[in-house]
Amino acid sequence: MPLNRWIRLLAWLCALAPGLFVSPAAVAIEEPAYSVARTDGAIELRQYRPFIVAETLVDGELDAASSVGFRRIAAYIFGANTAVRASAAAAGEKIDMTAPVTVSPASASSEKIAMTAPVTTAPQGVEAGAMSESGRWRVHFVMPAAYTMATLPRPNDPSVSLREVPGKQVAVLRFSGFAGTQKVQREAAVLLQWMRAQGLKPTGPAQLARYDPPWTLPFMRRNEVMIEASE
Repeated sequence: MPLNRWIRLLAWLCALAPGLFVSPAAVAIEEPAYSVARTDGAIELRQYRPFIVAETLVDGELDAASSVGFRRIAAYIFGANTAVRASAAAAGEKIDMTAPVTVSPASASSEKIAMTAPVTTAPQGVEAGAMSESGRWRVHFVMPAAYTMATLPRPNDPSVSLREVPGKQVAVLRFSGFAGTQKVQREAAVLLQWMRAQGLKPTGPAQLARYDPPWTLPFMRRNEVMIEASE
């Protein structure tokens, strides 16, 4: 997203939440649970437990598709949903946010969902281990572990859906800075080379995971390229 658009987004967030900026120590972002099987510098081989995602499919280039997908799913977790639990539907159940933005439910029948990290973008219809420049993208947020498919609010936007993801083994390369398409492709190539040297086979396309809000300084950002792997 161009810088001026990020500035407008930041201004909008500040208008919604005057207490937006808090110290990193005061913010705890829930992440999907995993164990580390192998570490090699900035690379990890992780075993993820099953989790649930809210996701949407978007056509276009990586950056533009990421922005569109983010807005769709952010709207869902910020209240554009229909609660299924009787207590939430009656009282507009509030779930404490774990990210630096808090938005009230849109209506009494909606429910806020805690923000988690990362926001993940993956290309569709691309060969295993690859990252394209444009096409159709799957953008998803991992839902808080306290929820099940039976208790998650239902998205009001038909382009947003919920999906259970089984446990999986994933090779991950962490990097900082901006996550433009060319840089992501280079990092994915490095990760693929490492996987081949380790005797691991890619079983899905490269995914880009971003962990930080857009106003984070580039050198402080945590980005990851993730590729599902099999022995």
